[in-house]
Amino acid sequence: MAKVTQDVYYVSGSTAILAEDMGKALLAQFDNIRFREEKIPFIHTPEDAEKALEHILNQAEGKPPLVFCTIMDQETRDVFDCPQVRFFDIFLNTLELLEQALEKRALREPGYSRHFTLSRMNKRVDAIHFSLEHDDGTRQAEYDEAEIILIGVSRSGKTPVSIYLATHMELKAANFPLTDDHLSRHELPGEIARNRKRAIGLTCSPQYLHTIREKRYAGSSYASLATCTRELQQAKQLYMRHNLKVINVEGRSIEEISVQAIQALGLHKNNPPRPRVRGRLLKPIKG
Repeated sequence: MAKVTQDVYYVSGSTAILAEDMGKALLAQFDNIRFREEKIPFIHTPEDAEKALEHILNQAEGKPPLVFCTIMDQETRDVFDCPQVRFFDIFLNTLELLEQALEKRALREPGYSRHFTLSRMNKRVDAIHFSLEHDDGTRQAEYDEAEIILIGVSRSGKTPVSIYLATHMELKAANFPLTDDHLSRHELPGEIARNRKRAIGLTCSPQYLHTIREKRYAGSSYASLATCTRELQQAKQLYMRHNLKVINVEGRSIEEISVQAIQALGLHKNNPPRPRVRGRLLKPIKG
């Protein structure tokens, strides 16, 4: 069955990241449709909106384009609410329901949304930099700053999950590969051992790991079923010895593994772990 093509635009008075995130989450529920997407940020005035609408209509082919909007100013927002497009105001309907439930009128000031978005952007950038700089066991001395540490044998999916945790959940994720030295002694480096409450062990079946390794190193001892079986068994013993939470990655998407990891550690964006110095939690400053 051929896929239908649909034009989609995310318009905002700020960066349009929030409009895009929410729009994509909704569109993900529809298969067999190819979405052509474009962000149009920083729409501050009705004149800006009219120029953006003209651009959208000039690009339109066939079906009316979908427009997801997070613009707070009513006059500017109303420019897009026209018959030529299918308009979805992400904020307004929910905001009105909240006003009714809370019996209070919302501020409806775009600056608050922009501040929230920029704050998230800064946190996300910091998390991405941290995760890239602490990939594959590098800079272990800084693991005290990590919000989550992924541990596993080679090719168990540590790096892609770390990057996803950073880019989509704004978490500083480090990951550490278990080598023969650690596996044979069932030991972890001190930087991880003292932070084990924020560490997750990744595992899978020997056959699954063998299949993944064979794709890149076919016929090697490293990819053999015997090696995979031995390493995974040793990793299991290491996890048990250090009382680590364990996630089986087999047959699971990166998104699913990431969500399971933060749930296992009890991580919530509104309740981030406190930073540590030399393995000790910093006490909150009183007064």
